[in-house]
Amino acid sequence: MSDHTLTIDGVEQTVSGGTTGTELFAGRSEVVALKVGGELRDLATAVDQLPVGAGIEPVTIDSPDGLAILRHSAAHVLAQAVQQVNPDAKLGIGPPITDGFYYDFDVEQPFTPEDLKALEKVMGRIVKENQAFRRRVVTEDEARAELADQPYKLELIGLKGPGGDGEASDADVAEGASVEVGGGELSIYDNVRRGGEVAWKDLCRGPHLPSTKYIGNGFALMRSAAAYWRGSEKNPQLQRVYGTAWPSKDELKAYTERLAEAERRDHRRLGSEMDLFSFPDEIGSGLAVFHPKGGIIRTQMEDYSRRRHLEEGYSFVSSPHITKKNLFEISGHLDWYAEGMYPPMHLDEEVDAEGNVRRQGQDYYLKPMNCPMHNLIYRSRGRSYRELPLRLFEFGTVYRYEKSGVVHGLTRARGFTQDDAHIYCTREQMKEELTRTLTFVLDLLKDYGLEDFYLELSTRDPEKSVGDDAAWEEATRTLEEVATASGLDLVPDPGGAAFYGPKISVQAKDAIGRTWQMSTIQLDFNLPERFDLEYTAADGSRQRPVMIHRALFGSIERFFAVLLEHYAGAFPAWLAPVQVLGVPVADVFDDYLRGVLDELRAQGVRVELDASDDRFGKKIRNAAKEKVPFVLIAGGEDAENGTVTFRYRDGSGGPVPVAEAVERIVAAIANREQV
Repeated sequence: MSDHTLTIDGVEQTVSGGTTGTELFAGRSEVVALKVGGELRDLATAVDQLPVGAGIEPVTIDSPDGLAILRHSAAHVLAQAVQQVNPDAKLGIGPPITDGFYYDFDVEQPFTPEDLKALEKVMGRIVKENQAFRRRVVTEDEARAELADQPYKLELIGLKGPGGDGEASDADVAEGASVEVGGGELSIYDNVRRGGEVAWKDLCRGPHLPSTKYIGNGFALMRSAAAYWRGSEKNPQLQRVYGTAWPSKDELKAYTERLAEAERRDHRRLGSEMDLFSFPDEIGSGLAVFHPKGGIIRTQMEDYSRRRHLEEGYSFVSSPHITKKNLFEISGHLDWYAEGMYPPMHLDEEVDAEGNVRRQGQDYYLKPMNCPMHNLIYRSRGRSYRELPLRLFEFGTVYRYEKSGVVHGLTRARGFTQDDAHIYCTREQMKEELTRTLTFVLDLLKDYGLEDFYLELSTRDPEKSVGDDAAWEEATRTLEEVATASGLDLVPDPGGAAFYGPKISVQAKDAIGRTWQMSTIQLDFNLPERFDLEYTAADGSRQRPVMIHRALFGSIERFFAVLLEHYAGAFPAWLAPVQVLGVPVADVFDDYLRGVLDELRAQGVRVELDASDDRFGKKIRNAAKEKVPFVLIAGGEDAENGTVTFRYRDGSGGPVPVAEAVERIVAAIANREQV
């Protein structure tokens, strides 16, 4: 065999034909696959199968690509285990997902928790057998013959087109099916035992781990649920088993501990325990009411945001909750966003006694966003270049018809209030204004206690957008330049833009490392055109402004939930619903402690006195449960000496003079300290 010159891990090397990736990276057990020209390949791939001069990078099991391969391989082992236990099970698909994998099965009975435990044991035996994952390319006829008893696999094979060499579209392979078809050829992976016997096989694009032993003992099955085949309610309902896989058992343990911590921090649970908000059935799914303590937190969030917006030069506006249909026809939302809107209300129709329509009615919609109304405010009179940039801001409540299976507490609601701003500026101003807006957004998020950010750039979906290519290219390039200049990591989100323009979204990590999408900044050349927005330039000509859409929190409700989980309910003192709780050692000290609390209340501090009949110990436990930042305790010595026993949330503290206690508390609140 002839020699091949390749760039391997950045170094040009000459290797003999037939050499495999396994041989190239011998001795590096952490390498599980190859990346060749951006494409992932099995480690067993020979250099003869690669393009001349190809660059080869090793893929380690702890890298993002390596983790995906690990999890996809674990999904195959799960499917093998299911069919080993139940040979009649029909196979769906089994893609890797964030932190894990799933596989869909058509089985007569849903999986029980006991079934999952039994399947884990079978998977463990398969892993110990060290079965090799071996890929082979097949024709469509061969694939159909081998998988004749698997109807869902046959359907996927059909997506490839005649001869098995067609390209399946993204829509065709939706809901994870692209792990099996979607490339230029069909392939089947055999799980091969050491003696050469094929233990199991599955239609798959790959790549996979070299063998099952690489899965080790860092996997677990988490739960099962019903799922429609390929994500469509028109299709049969299958049983989906979710699992997770990590390079080691320690990493699996760390992950399960993170899940447990996330459950403890679940905002729905904390919201109920702390009496912050609820979702009454009488109102409807995804529509929250805030209780007094939750209302205080929300008010503090909004009031601080209002003050910062005033300092930054924003003008406050307000718009109604409903509008005529025509407004959303002008904006384009009825063309591109109708599925996310509540159905229309037909109003104002007048009918006489005979049933004849004397006056035609009109359709009104609950607004799903504020931008069309802000455009009408801009257009209400002539504008000069001297007024630009014009920054309009509103806490505007909007309504979006999320499907019932998607609604999730405050993080995915049907009614919510956006801290919505729309900035109108000249083309010459837009880059500076975008930079200023991004800086403002990041600074304000930091004020609420979030610190770890990266950015995501969402670009055009040609099938779901309006406007010409040149405008989109300019808008996308400008956003990318602004994002890059911020110094934060920038991650692409192809096709994720709104129909009218690209966007930057700020992704923030919380206290336990989860990522939340927070603020969005969108650059829009299209809605100003659709609304015929203009300004008078310095030379007297009529020019079109550029529009920047900006939601800083995303929504008040969602940001409330994020902060609630980030702080695990222990809000910093400036946001806490009750900032100071007075706990007398006995009833006779109520009045003394009430006087101290009055001094704090006079300085705007939110205080309560626990004058209940509970024992002293229970009062202290209640304060801890309610996560009050400061507890002031008073007994006989305190009353005699003019002191209080100052207790922080972590239990530390001690006796201090009343004046010092008041000073400490007021300063901590003013400085937005986390105590």
